[in-house]
Amino acid sequence: MTFFKTKDGYQAREKGGVSADRIASDPAFSRTRENNAEFGRACEASKQMRTVLRSIILLTSDNKMTNRLTSRMSRIIKADTMNVRGERKVLSENMGLLKHFNFNAAAVLSSTIFADYQVDFDSSTGQATFSIAAINPDVAIVKPNGATHYQFTVAAARIDFEGEGSALATTELPYHSLNSSTAAQEINLELGSDSELPVLLILGIGFYQEVNGVQYSLKNGAYNAISIISVQIS
Repeated sequence: MTFFKTKDGYQAREKGGVSADRIASDPAFSRTRENNAEFGRACEASKQMRTVLRSIILLTSDNKMTNRLTSRMSRIIKADTMNVRGERKVLSENMGLLKHFNFNAAAVLSSTIFADYQVDFDSSTGQATFSIAAINPDVAIVKPNGATHYQFTVAAARIDFEGEGSALATTELPYHSLNSSTAAQEINLELGSDSELPVLLILGIGFYQEVNGVQYSLKNGAYNAISIISVQIS
């Protein structure tokens, strides 16, 4: 029996629905089994990504990010034209669908930074290069109230969904005052060249308030933006 509340008080009803055994074996539920298998694969892929990127998205994600990333991984799985339904999986050639994914829906990177930036990855050396143009914060950055400084984070990530070849290279740039301009910057990251897996190139910005020489993140990173700006496929 299950119990539920109505305007007339609590009611009881006999538990219904289709049994798990029937879903697992009845030919009438073959589509359900296929959908469940692929959804489970999307959930696992999303979890693997979050694990690899945890250090850079810990304070830059919204409370629905997991669901949004799982949905994006489902799109990637459905783009698989090599395997039959129920057996489709994450293929490298479809990873480009991750481009422009924002880990914090409340702070979209393209609506936060209006400076020019470019990114490149040399697959022969495994080096990622981020080039950020000179920045006048009054023009190029949408800053939250109370912020005094900002900081860029750049990362290159290789996600292996079928093995143990995942890798992450990341660095945080120095804090910059929101009251003064900065010169152009170029940052190089070494990810390694011993893999044909796709590479995610990620850019983020965090905002801080300086108090007595100490930088404090605003609202635990609620205004921080971080996004996959490029996907390099070998």
